[in-house]
Order: sequence, then structure tokens, then C-alpha cells
Amino acid sequence: MPRNMADTREQHLGFFAELRQQRWDDHRLYHHSRINQSLHLLSAVSFLSSYALLAISPAIAAMIGWFLAMWSRQAGHFFFEPKGYDDVNQLTNDRKEEIKVGYNIRRKVVLLAIWAATPVVLWLEPTLFGMLDAPIGFDAWLENLAKVWLALGGAGLLFRTVQLFFIRDVQTGLVWAAKILTDPFHDVKLYHRSPLYLLRGQLIDPMLHVHAGEMDGEDLDEEDPELKPAA
Repeated sequence: MPRNMADTREQHLGFFAELRQQRWDDHRLYHHSRINQSLHLLSAVSFLSSYALLAISPAIAAMIGWFLAMWSRQAGHFFFEPKGYDDVNQLTNDRKEEIKVGYNIRRKVVLLAIWAATPVVLWLEPTLFGMLDAPIGFDAWLENLAKVWLALGGAGLLFRTVQLFFIRDVQTGLVWAAKILTDPFHDVKLYHRSPLYLLRGQLIDPMLHVHAGEMDGEDLDEEDPELKPAA
């Protein structure tokens, strides 16, 4: 095999191997709560709806993406995810916040604060200092707000991606961006049974697959055969 083809193949495998690793770390470190997992399922379905609506109604897509998808996702982390010592991974919560590749709690607070401030700014300056058309009526103002929120979402993704280029490396940043964009699809597959665990009263995932060192993350429900359909 020519050298350049071999190098390309190695880089290609490296990209997807890191994507798999980032997904695994995200699950085992930050998604112990079954409520958090269930909210991520709701968020994933909402984000997928937003994806489908982008070409039809960007305004509705932005509203669903920020109000339902983003808030349900972050509420799970803020209010339900355990913040004490992580016995599964042998890490403190502060250490996990330090090593998080994406947006940790502090960064999320900043991003959500900017998001919450945008309606106020747009109400006081409807054209956003000349960057938008002057809205005629409330519906037009909402359209402008949706454009700003879509831009904010893209800017948040781009900012952290480029930041990772410098504090980690280019591939880590690109992998993280790919992970964020595809998380809704993966979360549906990963957490579709989490509400069933909640109905049975299990608030915390025992993470038996983590103890076993299983990095696949494709069949996490193997740890609980009672939830599998009868043969």
C-alpha cells in the first residue's frame, strides 16, 4: 500500500477511535442518573425534530432546540447528576469538570446566560446594531430572535471546537464537533431504555459495563436481562 494511503487510513481510524472514546467517557463520567439519561432521550428526540425542521421553519427549529432540547439536556446535568465522589471511575466531581472535553458546568452557565440575555438585547436593539432587518410586528421579532439563537448555537459549537485546536489538538476539536452534532442519534440508541429503569425505581445507573471495562456502549442493557424482551 502506498505510504500516503496508509497514512490516510491510519488518520481515518484514529478519528473514529477518538470519537468512540469521547462518547464512552461522556457516558461513563457524566450520565449516571437515570433521570439525566431520560432527559437526554427527550433532548435527543427534540434535537432530531429541530434538525428536520431547519429547512422548513428555522424559527420553530430554534425554539425547540433551545427551549426543549437544550434545557431538558442541561437540567439533567444541573439538578439530577450526582456531584459527589464518583466511585465507579474513582474521580472527584471537580476533577471530572477539569478534564471534560466539551462544555463543563461553568462554561454551560456562561453560554446559557448569553442565551437568556439575547431576548433582552434584541428587544432594546431590534436590528442588533444593524445586523438584522427591522422587525415589523411581534412575529418578525421572533423570527429575528430565532436567527440569533441559531447563530449562537453555531458560534458555541465553533468556539469550543477552535479552542480545542489550541488546548488539545485539531483532531480532538473536530471529533468533539462531530460528536455534538451526532449525539442526538447516539443518545436515542444509548438511553432509549432509561425511562423503563426509572419506572422500576432505579435512579442511578450501576454502570456494571464500566466496571467490566466494556467500551462499546452499544448494548448497555445486557447488564439487566429482565428488561430484554422474552425470547
